Amino acid sequence: MTCLILLPFMSACADLRGTLLPVDETVPGASRVEMLVTTTRMRATDPNEFFSGDRGPQLSFAEFTVSIPPEANRKQGEVQWPRSVPGNPATDFVTLKADVIDRAQALALFKRTVRQVPKRRVLVFIHGFNNRFDDAVFRFAQIVHDAGTPVAPVLFTWPSRGSVLAYGYDRESNTYSRNALEDTLRALAQSPDVGEISILAHSMGNWVTLEALRQMAIRDGRVAPKIKNVLLAAPDVDVGLFREAIMDMGKNRPEFTLFVSQDDRALAISRRIWGDSVRLGAIDPEQEPYRSQLERAGLTVLNLSKLRSGDPLNHSKYAESPEVVRIIGRQLAEGQTLTDSRVGVGDRIIQVTAGAAAAVGTAAGLAVSAPVAVIDPRTRANFEGHVGSLGEAISGTVYP
Repeated sequence: MTCLILLPFMSACADLRGTLLPVDETVPGASRVEMLVTTTRMRATDPNEFFSGDRGPQLSFAEFTVSIPPEANRKQGEVQWPRSVPGNPATDFVTLKADVIDRAQALALFKRTVRQVPKRRVLVFIHGFNNRFDDAVFRFAQIVHDAGTPVAPVLFTWPSRGSVLAYGYDRESNTYSRNALEDTLRALAQSPDVGEISILAHSMGNWVTLEALRQMAIRDGRVAPKIKNVLLAAPDVDVGLFREAIMDMGKNRPEFTLFVSQDDRALAISRRIWGDSVRLGAIDPEQEPYRSQLERAGLTVLNLSKLRSGDPLNHSKYAESPEVVRIIGRQLAEGQTLTDSRVGVGDRIIQVTAGAAAAVGTAAGLAVSAPVAVIDPRTRANFEGHVGSLGEAISGTVYP
């Protein structure tokens, strides 16, 4: 049964190496996104990969400039991966600059970038489970470009194996990175060059985000005032932990926006595997007990259930729907909270106070988060054995 559940979400995409190696030049009409990268990943032994999925001993920094194909050659919401290396800047996402830098160089880059942005706004992105380093770089570049967001982009990428079988490792790496994310956010907030900070987290990235903000509130007495908006997209977070984190942040917490979708297939599969436990990213905010609880909150819910996107799992609507990405960009640019009249996706925005449970355990790595569909060749070679072992484990759990 496990195989039948998972097979629709698997693909045999190429496991390219060197996709982030810079090309000599771009083409007329292409766009550029320059970002600062902060990471708890280990430097890769293969220089073509820059950073691996292993955990680094300390925070590292990098500078990337991503070239995005001309609008006539691409579809908004999509990351157009090269079919071969080097990529073609006329049709593919490629890099024009890719340098590992030290802390002093990172600070200089950040100051130069943020001073060019209206109201000196910063957007920090934290990716989810099963993301290689190049996944995170290209996805963030796509979001910033398609949103048209006038911000200084900062990518925080934690050590993900980039394999659907590594949920347990990724979850622990996510937690391992909470201090580094807290330090990063505090450093940004303390910079006199920064006007305000928004955070966008996806899937498992919501967990480390909430942990970092909670720790900051406990250490400093509140979340840094410059952190204005926190957007939680398809969060893989336990309801009790979410509630505790929000409570620990106190009344002076940032504005929170939660993106949910009841047709999120990744979260639906995870719910089946883990005892029919509802996920925060899949709640129906119109149903009780959520409706009554949510209306007493102070957090905003954006229900994307009726929205269609190109994501077969419906787990990345926040990034792959041009409408939603533009809404995010416009509202961040205006420094406003999302409102019902501006969304136009067919569902009301209501107030939220709690979430729903997330998957627990390594086996959920076979079904949770995005991009679930991707299995690299090294994983694929041993996949049958993993599935067999998982099936036995699930049978023993569900039918003792």
